[in-house]
Amino acid sequence: MNSEFTKTKEVSIRSLIDENQRGNSLRRKTERLIPIGLMLLASLSILTTLGIIWTLLSETVEFFKRVPFLDFFTGTILKPLSQNPEFGVLPLLMGTVTSSLIAMVVAAPIGLMAAIYLSEYASLKVRKVVKPLLELLAGVPTIVYGFFAFTFVTPILRELIPSLQATNILSPGIVMGVMIIPMIASLSEDAMSSVPNAMREGAYGLGSTKLEVTRRVVIPAALSGIISSFVLGISRAIGETMIVTIASGSTKNFTFDITQSMQTMTAYIVEVTGGDAATGSTVYYSLYAVAMTLFVFTLIMNLLARSVSKKFREEY
Repeated sequence: MNSEFTKTKEVSIRSLIDENQRGNSLRRKTERLIPIGLMLLASLSILTTLGIIWTLLSETVEFFKRVPFLDFFTGTILKPLSQNPEFGVLPLLMGTVTSSLIAMVVAAPIGLMAAIYLSEYASLKVRKVVKPLLELLAGVPTIVYGFFAFTFVTPILRELIPSLQATNILSPGIVMGVMIIPMIASLSEDAMSSVPNAMREGAYGLGSTKLEVTRRVVIPAALSGIISSFVLGISRAIGETMIVTIASGSTKNFTFDITQSMQTMTAYIVEVTGGDAATGSTVYYSLYAVAMTLFVFTLIMNLLARSVSKKFREEY
């Protein structure tokens, strides 16, 4: 009996050991596969970006075989569908930069002030209510903002500015600023809230007021995050399509007058893809040249902002 019991026990122990070894082997195989899967998922975004760049670059090269490089980047006239077409991108650059600057003039101060209030002045109960309500603005479809700018904001502005055209760059710029406020406010508030309370308490211990603590301690310490929120806001404004397409018109003016109709690069892309340009035509290839210009413009701006943000992070 004892020998049979001992044999049975040895078999059960051996089976447990074998099962444990199989489980360990399966875990090791799984652990080896996980990094490979994560690498594939991470490389997917890189491959997608490379695919986009290749598509834009190949079609842009074809465009510059037909239109001189200098004429495109120095020309102030854009008439792609006329009998004597001209392809100057400066009117589109002017419209994009102007609308983005107007949007940031509206969004930057309001968003930053909202972030300061939520981070430093509002109680926890108020913050839990106000911040989600503010972020609801980010969920409104941009086409709704576009019709809001065209049918509501523009008529009000025309009462104040009689020379304002029915389609102009001022109205969509203001509405884009309203759309960007939640992004700047939320990201800036997160950056300010991450500042250690010890820094605030030390400043209070030296006799500083709440305003002085906010202005001289919290904002400098969170400056890199605030700058990042501004950069994301500018990028959002540059890439906005529906608001400017609906409210700014399609007139390709090279002007500094914000009361006139202007067209942005994204609105031009929408216009060309609307079906007026035949595939393989110069107008069709100009779509990719403008898109590549927009891509490079945004990339350079993000790289500059990243270096500035890094500099402030090192200083503080």
